[in-house]
Amino acid sequence: MNEVFEEMRIGSLRAKNRLVRAATYERLATEDGHLTPELAGIYDELAASGVGTIIVSYASVTRDEQPNPRMLGIYDDSFVPEYRSLVAAAHARDVRMISQIVYGGSATKLDPPSARILGPSAVASPKTGVVPVEATAEDLRMLVEAFAAAARRAQEAGFDGVELHAAHGYLLSQFLSPHLNLRTDEYGGGIENRVRLGAEVLAAIRREVGGEFPILVKLNSSDGVEGGLTEDDSLAAARLFAEAGATAIEASGAWRNCRVRDFAGEPFFAAYARRLVREAGVPAILTGGNRSVAAMERLAREDGIAGFGLCRPLICEPDLPLRWAADPAYQPRCVSCGSCDNTHGHRCILPGTPQVQA
Repeated sequence: MNEVFEEMRIGSLRAKNRLVRAATYERLATEDGHLTPELAGIYDELAASGVGTIIVSYASVTRDEQPNPRMLGIYDDSFVPEYRSLVAAAHARDVRMISQIVYGGSATKLDPPSARILGPSAVASPKTGVVPVEATAEDLRMLVEAFAAAARRAQEAGFDGVELHAAHGYLLSQFLSPHLNLRTDEYGGGIENRVRLGAEVLAAIRREVGGEFPILVKLNSSDGVEGGLTEDDSLAAARLFAEAGATAIEASGAWRNCRVRDFAGEPFFAAYARRLVREAGVPAILTGGNRSVAAMERLAREDGIAGFGLCRPLICEPDLPLRWAADPAYQPRCVSCGSCDNTHGHRCILPGTPQVQA
């Protein structure tokens, strides 16, 4: 059997194949972050797609801070019953579910932004121009507790794991960036200090959920900008996250800097993912530019890549994994035009794409 369609094993997680729906913001939750029928319908569609694992779109860990409008939340216990139903529906189709949790910080796109936005230093986000408040020691303790409580809720809802979003310019990623983190205390300076908040969050989650519950970290391979996180520092961070209790790393990066229409070669961050497995000794999920079953099969067989994340291809073709299972040479329709970012529910604009109804 093609290794892409063999069982994915990450810690205690067992999935029917190595295909993972990478967390994808839909902008379909309620204003306070609860599920809607339309959003639940998208996850039901994904569960029927043939994918083995779904990482649910990011959920905010605090009530008063939201990176984007109408994103999911997991900041209090009221979310547990609705997530429990969502997870149960996916489990009925033999699909694993992972909750991605986040604090956005200055990467917020709310207009106006949340009242008080925390960051490592009072440095404007290059993505939004928002200047955060430098987090105090008390603020950092609050954040650690908020992430740990969110992970506990995910476990109570029946999720098969949780993922910390430490990429794409959100708060934990900001702490890793020497461009945004100018602190002179134990949370700034070298990579060992810049990773400290994320490591403390991981350790707190591990205490909350126990030793077997899978904890993933989504991590930039590099920030792709001068003065940002480098690949070597990212690998050092991955090792430190693993020591703090991470089960696996999802390799991502500054994807807007990639030649997103050039799918003839390897996935965007394949070289980094190889280094993750070889040098950091941690299981890797590779996200970004996965368009070829042959390339994924080779990376799984020769380089030990555990899983492969898909985002926009599943927006374009929700049944893509089933198509690939029937014909591994099938070429996906998605051309990464990015137009889905500007549609209701982030849906594909190509003719013939199915649309979920509320």
